[in-house]
Amino acid sequence: LWASPARAEEDGAGAEEGWAAFFSRDFYHMLILPLMLATVVLGYLARPSTSDDMPAGFRRFQYTYILVWALCVAADWLQGPYVYALYAAYGFEGHEIAQLFVAGFGSSLVFGSFVGTVTDKFGRKKCCIMYCVLYIASCMTKHFKVYSILMLGRVTGGIATSMLFSCFECWMVSEHTQRHNFSGGLLGYMFGMMFQVMYLVAIASGLAGQTVADAFTFGPISPGSSFYTGGYCCPFDLAIGCLLVGIVLIMILWEENYGNQGSAEADATSGLVENIRSGVSLLMVDRRALLLGVVISSFEGSMYAFVFNWTPALRSETTKPPYGVIFALFMMACMCGASTSTLIAGFAKTTYRLLSTFAAGFIAFAVASHAAYRTYGENLGLSLSAFLLFEFCCGVYFPSVGVLKSEVVPEQVRGTVYNLYRVPLNTIVVSLLLSSISMSTCFQLNALLLLTASVCMAGIIYASGSAAGIPGVMPKGKDVEMGKVRYEKVP
Repeated sequence: LWASPARAEEDGAGAEEGWAAFFSRDFYHMLILPLMLATVVLGYLARPSTSDDMPAGFRRFQYTYILVWALCVAADWLQGPYVYALYAAYGFEGHEIAQLFVAGFGSSLVFGSFVGTVTDKFGRKKCCIMYCVLYIASCMTKHFKVYSILMLGRVTGGIATSMLFSCFECWMVSEHTQRHNFSGGLLGYMFGMMFQVMYLVAIASGLAGQTVADAFTFGPISPGSSFYTGGYCCPFDLAIGCLLVGIVLIMILWEENYGNQGSAEADATSGLVENIRSGVSLLMVDRRALLLGVVISSFEGSMYAFVFNWTPALRSETTKPPYGVIFALFMMACMCGASTSTLIAGFAKTTYRLLSTFAAGFIAFAVASHAAYRTYGENLGLSLSAFLLFEFCCGVYFPSVGVLKSEVVPEQVRGTVYNLYRVPLNTIVVSLLLSSISMSTCFQLNALLLLTASVCMAGIIYASGSAAGIPGVMPKGKDVEMGKVRYEKVP
């Protein structure tokens, strides 16, 4: 029953050897510790803080929300590294996989245009539960090697994604400001905690997904069956577990809240056309607002094309890519970028941060394009370095562009203009994903998009714009609290 000291020593040596073997398995695993150290240091230096007093009940409210948020966002992150890999393992061609990606992207954008209205009318708590249900359905479809079922899963997953980054935030803000009457300073602190937790959960999800994917053999449940288990299906099953726990916690711990209804909703509907007219007028009159739309479409278009292409770019016959580990490395680089953006915000202007970010992104895709040629063997290390640099750029980009959008776009037409920005973005993404261009050419076009973003950002720096004289739009002023920056989702 009791191990001898010699046996215990052997077990300890075996465990040490196991960890050593894990972190030295290939160059992907060798990057985990140094990149994690940089992430921890930068994250600690840029950690959220507040000088506001925390009233009774705030900590309980914070933990209640963050726990549910962490589980629900983990379900999203667990799937990311394995979507393309699973479709490829099922034997689908590149253009078929591209169609599946476009379906998910399109359903998210279409539903995202009115998800706020649905959430306000039917209740934020109910919609958060619906997010979990839709994503569970999406994950379940991944077990079927049937194109139509996988397409249905992409649509439900796209709808769920649009709900993740709207319903949960709306519930939290309403509870914070309306039910509990906590201060605005604590709301900024909550946002900081929310998105720092999101990055940490993304890193953990990548490593957890890799563990379960390696633990079970991928294959059909019986010869000739279209239902598969194990391997790349396992991270989706783990996501289902997170979502089921999330549903239970939401039902037990959360109260329901709603948005404005009645006459306010009718006024919003009647003013929709006028808002669109004012938004278009703003883009025609204000050069900075127009250039900002080109910047957003260029950078985020290249980002979505990257999300589709990084998996096949790292595919190798000699070094099997550990997709979960790679995704965790991406999220570490992204969190390093976000932390760096916070640390330098006090002495580096937003526009110059973004200009430097686009220049670095251009270099990243230029290197990735060169590596994609593979004229002298596999350039996996070069490709990975380029991708990590671009993920760092994404981390800097989102908090920085959030500040710039709040400065350039007036409050009265902000939502309308943000939706108008998505029109060219959608065009770019669909064109890149559905075209038959090579991966190297796609990366070259991404580099061209980043160069375009750099030129437009230089134009914003030197341009002067005004919303004065546009119907329904007041001249822009300093009505933005620079500390309250919203971070968005990074693949």
